[in-house]
Amino acid sequence: MSLPARFRRSRLLIVGCGDVGSRLLPRVCHHQTVRVLTSSPARGEALRAAGATPLVGNLDAPASLKRLAALAGRVLMLAPPPGQGAGDPRTWALVQALRRGRAVRRLVYASTTGVYGDAGGAWVDETRACAPQTDRARRRVAAEQAWRTAGRAAGWAVSILRVPGIYAGDREGGPAARVRRGAPVLRPEDDVYTNHIHAEDLARACGLALFRGRPQRVYQVCDDSQRRMGEHFEVVADACGLPRPPRISRAQAVAELSPVQMSFLSESRRLTNGRMKKELRLQLLYPDVLDALKAGC
Repeated sequence: MSLPARFRRSRLLIVGCGDVGSRLLPRVCHHQTVRVLTSSPARGEALRAAGATPLVGNLDAPASLKRLAALAGRVLMLAPPPGQGAGDPRTWALVQALRRGRAVRRLVYASTTGVYGDAGGAWVDETRACAPQTDRARRRVAAEQAWRTAGRAAGWAVSILRVPGIYAGDREGGPAARVRRGAPVLRPEDDVYTNHIHAEDLARACGLALFRGRPQRVYQVCDDSQRRMGEHFEVVADACGLPRPPRISRAQAVAELSPVQMSFLSESRRLTNGRMKKELRLQLLYPDVLDALKAGC
């Protein structure tokens, strides 16, 4: 005899439990039964210690995903697409696996604000049409479309979180580490607006979206800061007592930096976060990078 639904713990499946997913686990494991899909058996002990049940499977091997269909009513997809191609076969493999059962009611997918392409420094909200300019962003658009289409067909409440640059003091490649490396930024006349979110705030947004996200809804998950990239890293340098990064022209950047690095210097937009605050009711722990630096985070 099964317990009434009100006495049962809700079940959550996390796919792609890296840094952000690991930050979420302490917030959800005490009131949900959490399973984590991992392609690394070696992570099992750490996931169990955090209160989750590890499931070994690989998004690049669809046959390993069959048992996911009836595991959870809520799913958080944090795994990125492959590093090449125009689509996201990993998302498609997970869609197919989940559609075999009837357990899923809500799904949250973490995408990227890169789907907008360059906005020329204009303000951008969730109604702006996608105009991806890189293959990396095109793969994200394909994934978003796959999830929203699957959600409408299967009756899932799918929420898309569009995420800008993620940072934290204990994350590899954090803002202070970049400044210490002496990485250059563009001169003011060539500079672009940049957007950020602290990893802890992103983890909290993911958790809230699993319960409060509206069906087939997009949310921009970003902090309150509105700076150009050069100014952003100068603020970090000043707060940490480090030398400010060197300024170079766009022509110099093209000659000295990799195509991937240049892709981040070729798109400028200012993101709104009103929908995130109103509908997910997220109160940012770190509205600005300075708040995180002051807290040592």
